[in-house]
This record gives sequence, C-alpha cells and structure tokens, in this order.
Amino acid sequence: MIKNFDLLISNSKAIGISGHIRPDGDCVGSCMAMYNYIVTYFPEKEVHVYLDPIPNIFKFFKNADKIEDIHTVDESQTFDLFIALDCSESHRLGDVAPFFSRAAHTVCIDHHLTNGGFAEFSYIIPDDSSTCELIYNQIGKDKITKDIAECLYTGIIHDTGVFQYSCTTESTMDAAGFLMTKGIDYPKICTDTYYAKTMIQNRMLGKALLNCKTFEDGRIIAAVITAEDMAEYGAQSKHLEGIVQQLRDTTGVEVAVFLYELEDGDFKGSTRATGDVDLTVITGKYGGGGHKKAAGFSVATKDPWSVIAEIVEMVKVQFDELGI
Repeated sequence: MIKNFDLLISNSKAIGISGHIRPDGDCVGSCMAMYNYIVTYFPEKEVHVYLDPIPNIFKFFKNADKIEDIHTVDESQTFDLFIALDCSESHRLGDVAPFFSRAAHTVCIDHHLTNGGFAEFSYIIPDDSSTCELIYNQIGKDKITKDIAECLYTGIIHDTGVFQYSCTTESTMDAAGFLMTKGIDYPKICTDTYYAKTMIQNRMLGKALLNCKTFEDGRIIAAVITAEDMAEYGAQSKHLEGIVQQLRDTTGVEVAVFLYELEDGDFKGSTRATGDVDLTVITGKYGGGGHKKAAGFSVATKDPWSVIAEIVEMVKVQFDELGI
C-alpha cells in the first residue's frame, strides 16, 4: 500500500483522477470509488475525474455525472496530485496524460503485470484480482460507504468474471463479502452490469461467433469484427465487451483472440487464456500487455487475419515449450 496516502490528499488542493482509455468495469469502478472517497472524506478538495465516455451500465455509480470530458476542459489545468488507476503505462491515460505529467505529485494504483511503476508513488500488485481490490485495501474497511462499495464490487466482478478467473483469491472473496455487508444490491449489479446484453451486443456476439475460426484442433479460436460489421448494426466498441470471454469459454479452447476495427482503421486486440500460455509475451510484440491470461494490444493493419496468423504461431511455440 501507499504510506501516508491520506496525507498526500490532505496536502493537495487540486486532485485529478483518471484511468486507461476505453475504460472497463474495473477502471470505471476504481476511478469512481476513489472520487467518492475523496469528496466524502476531504470535501474541501477540488477533485476532477476524467474518463472516455463510459458504458451506460456504469452510470448508476454515485457521482458518475461528474466525469469530465478532457476535450471540454481547460488544457492549462494543473494538479497538486494526480491519481492514475488501472493503468499500466502513462500513455494509456490518453489525452489526460499531460495532466499527469505536469502534476506536482503522482500516484498509480494498478494490478497489471506490465506496469513498471511510472508514478512517484505506486501500489502495484501484478495479477491481483483488480484495481478495485487494491483500493479496498488502500482506503480500509472503516471508510467504505455504500456508494464506494458499489463501485468496488462492480470492478471486482468485472475483472474476475464474477469470481470465475484464476486471479480470484481468498482475499478477493473476503473483500467482496465485506462489500456486500454495506447494503449494495449485488445480484442486480451482477445482472445489470455483467450478464445483461443489449440486442446490439447480442448481434455483434453472433457475428463474431459465425465468423470465428479455430486452429490447432480447436485449442485456439479467433474472431474479427470490422468497421463495416459495426456500421451494419450501429455498434460501438462498448458493444463488443465480453466477446473474447465467450470465445474463450468454448469447449476445448485454451487461447482466444479477438480483434475489432477502431475509427482510425487500426485494430484493437484482446486475448484470453485458460491454461499456462503467457499472453503478455505475445501482446508485448505489438506494444501491448496486461495479465498472463488476459492481455490486449493495438495494431495498425489492413489484414487482421494475418495478425491472428502471427499470434497463432507464437501460441504454438509456447504450446511446444510447455509440452502441451
């Protein structure tokens, strides 16, 4: 944990908070938990939270309406303290990165294996369940309100697949159990933010499943969604959440790869593994990273299937090395 974390907050007048681009449940949950913590216990502070547009499923968080669009604020804004959450590298903060670099003091709380510690003060536990679990440990039970608990619980279930993934530990379950005692509607949070899917999401999942390909006798599965596919159904990147997990859950699959086209023509890649394949080694070839069994990357290509072919070859090398 970060020693004197509350003192850092106390000694700061203007505080900024942000997470990685294209925020997921753990990113949004950790940012809003931290925002709610500071405004609750340090109400005299000037606090700003910046994120890319968040999915509607997370807008029930207390103060979610306070999230600011970086493109509509004063670019000369400076901070006494800037807190980066669920972010493995400073450039992953996107357009907020200059705020972070100009801040008098910086903090990073994160759980990605590829985080080398880019902040002045860091609390990094590689492959821990979630950044939300780390924030739970950092601020302590006594200061967790119902509003904070909703954010933390949401982040934990999203990064553990509702406690299915191997990153789930006894400590994770202890944290989740305590958060449940704060009066949160945990069944509704699981259903509404993790399991429920819009019709557009279902159609995009169907498209991915219909067009997916398997390799190595079904041990590797891959799918691609193009900008044309997304336009056909009026889909956005937020509608593609969960596709790579569904691919990975296919019987016999050990590695899943999913690529979708971004607005600039590049492709965003997500990978998941069920066994001992280290995905950070593979995604690192494209400047990406994350966790051993869940990692991502971006790549400039006009032929996404050629990228998948490269990944398949790298996975095969690891299969051979592991003797599986």
